[in-house]
Amino acid sequence: MVTPLDNRSSDERDSAPLRHSTAWHSDTSLAEARAAVRALLVRAGYDPDHRPGQDAPLIVSELVSNALRHAPGSGRLVLEVTPDDGLLRITVSDTSPRPPELRTHDARRVGGHGLRLVNRLCDRLHTVTPATGKQVAAHLHLHKPAD
Repeated sequence: MVTPLDNRSSDERDSAPLRHSTAWHSDTSLAEARAAVRALLVRAGYDPDHRPGQDAPLIVSELVSNALRHAPGSGRLVLEVTPDDGLLRITVSDTSPRPPELRTHDARRVGGHGLRLVNRLCDRLHTVTPATGKQVAAHLHLHKPAD
């Protein structure tokens, strides 16, 4: 769920993070996940046609599709834009405790390149393993918001 900008003071608009959260139980729409990150960036004042706005949907799509492919059951996507830091945090939680595996590069292989792409596009990628499942978080620095 996206935090509405209309209910904030001007100081809060500049510093408080904007969030979007989606949970799924067996399947989710990758198109909706990509649209959610683009909409969140627009609400935060970022141009979705600039490089980070184009990279973010790719990162979301890869992380969510990996969760759907490799972890049975439910999952969660949390997006957070921190305007002061110009940072987008993308966190995908799933039921598998197994961390993502960065495969060796093989241009002849079909598939298995998504995590390598995500690693190149984002500024930081890390995995947290709580009591159950895992959370894969990608951090992407954004350009300054448009005035």
